[in-house]
Amino acid sequence: MEYKKLGTHTVFGNMDFYNCDCMKLLKQTPDKYYNIAITDPPYFSDYAKLTCPGNAISTTGVKRHRFESTHWEIPDKRYFDELIRVSKNQIIWGINYYNIKNLGSGRIIWDKVNDDSSFSKAEIAYCSLHKSVQMIRCMWNGMLQGNMKEKEVRIHSTQKPVALYRWLLKHYAKEDDHILDTHGGSMSIAIACHQMGFKATICELDKKYFNSAMQRIEKETRQEKLFNY
Repeated sequence: MEYKKLGTHTVFGNMDFYNCDCMKLLKQTPDKYYNIAITDPPYFSDYAKLTCPGNAISTTGVKRHRFESTHWEIPDKRYFDELIRVSKNQIIWGINYYNIKNLGSGRIIWDKVNDDSSFSKAEIAYCSLHKSVQMIRCMWNGMLQGNMKEKEVRIHSTQKPVALYRWLLKHYAKEDDHILDTHGGSMSIAIACHQMGFKATICELDKKYFNSAMQRIEKETRQEKLFNY
């Protein structure tokens, strides 16, 4: 499928990346085009809660980085209507922050194993693929991560670990599924899709984050080559 006038388009293997407003992408997409949407849209009304001043010190004594974005907009009903229209199934992080009617009872709890942190101890996602509550434990606590041998550099304020997305793909996606992410951010999902061989379409509006994420993908998958046009 070809999209028209959607900003920078980057192709990497069987993944397509768009630096554009995701609503433009969604409106051009046919019904149920994607097998599953796995997305992490903004869900804080105050972006200042996510930006740490450069001299801030964490509860474990680690200096925090400052993250800034030129785009931080809470999606409204139109976004969710379009997302559900274009995808057969959905996993939506931050669902507890939204007032969305007619969604099922399926939930995924991510336990960050960060009891000594002042940040949220867990995050909640809506999952359309079951009616139960499932849980994954994956440490994400400042400089401490679940896999310290493959420690990830944080480039985004709401970055999630690649291991979390690998778990989601392993448990909820099928081999030939086409994955959609409307808010790519740090592109952890893209790295997971690449590692597991999934086709994906990923959108990120903020140009700075988009460029940083492309550099991250190129670095972590150096054996491949990025093509821009």
